[in-house]
Amino acid sequence: MKISTGVDYANEPREVVATIQRLEAAGVDMAWVPEAYGFDGVSLMGYLAASTERITIASGILNTFSRTPTCLAQTAAGLDALSEGRFELGLGASGPQVIEGFHGVPYKMPLTRLKETIEICRMTWKRERLNYEGKVFQLPLPADQGTGLGKPLKMINHPKRDDIPIHVAALGSKSVAATAELCDGWLPIMFIPELARNVWGESLDAGLAQRAPERGQLEIAAGGLLAIGEDAAKYRDYARPMAALYVGGMGARGKNFYNDLAVSYGFDEAAKQIQDLYLDGHKEDAAAAIPAEFVEGFTMCGDKGYIADKVAQMAEAGVTNLMVTPVGGDPAELLGELREIVDSI
Repeated sequence: MKISTGVDYANEPREVVATIQRLEAAGVDMAWVPEAYGFDGVSLMGYLAASTERITIASGILNTFSRTPTCLAQTAAGLDALSEGRFELGLGASGPQVIEGFHGVPYKMPLTRLKETIEICRMTWKRERLNYEGKVFQLPLPADQGTGLGKPLKMINHPKRDDIPIHVAALGSKSVAATAELCDGWLPIMFIPELARNVWGESLDAGLAQRAPERGQLEIAAGGLLAIGEDAAKYRDYARPMAALYVGGMGARGKNFYNDLAVSYGFDEAAKQIQDLYLDGHKEDAAAAIPAEFVEGFTMCGDKGYIADKVAQMAEAGVTNLMVTPVGGDPAELLGELREIVDSI
């Protein structure tokens, strides 16, 4: 089982690189670099590619609205070349608040856009001439939509790999099914291993039934906050502000994918209360209203025996990559300890 961690993009870039270098030495397999509406993630990934030797660098995630599919393909191929084949492309649709509010792009047909982006990326990496007729993208652009001078081009450079792994952050039933069919990995959020099958089982089965054999096993990356020790359970509360933001404030009433997830898990009343409190400006109360069993479900905080049991639960649920955020201790030491636990199971 792989071990990966996310990069805190709020930190100074040189501090991030120094941390990832230590984690690389501790046996961590992957570093996920986010991009929301702060600094871009690509610059930092290039910096990490030049400053590390073994660890895989992945975008976690780049959205499919603010860059064209060919720009995403160029970016991925460039990072893969810089890292000598250590890059993996994490994609997602983001949401209307970011896409329309920060980028000024209509949030339309997100799943279709995602599928077409994946197809165009793979065409680009194989250096195929880009003749593509989709519902969202047409390459070259039709004459009645531009100058009529567009030509079907292929990438000039020869990519390091012509099939860079693609992971998708997906929650909805259709997007999860599409991810299981088309992609190399799935990035769920707030993943509770013992409940995940009830929420996503049918979608995963439907997608996997259509999956091409050459794509291999679907990687699943999940985990959450990590703390190891006799008193580590107290660190679960560190997840409350994030969960309150997502379940309560990421979107509007009736249009919040994360609130829908909490409902699907069976936390109906709590999900409504959290959202009402958060949207009314009571963020701390919203965090306090999150059920303890919900927080425990998507975190990994406990003694070594508890963590070993949690790893086994994750494996049983299909998780192949423990994506964790170490808290309450030195990150390299905590992830090194997790490595020992995983390898002993």
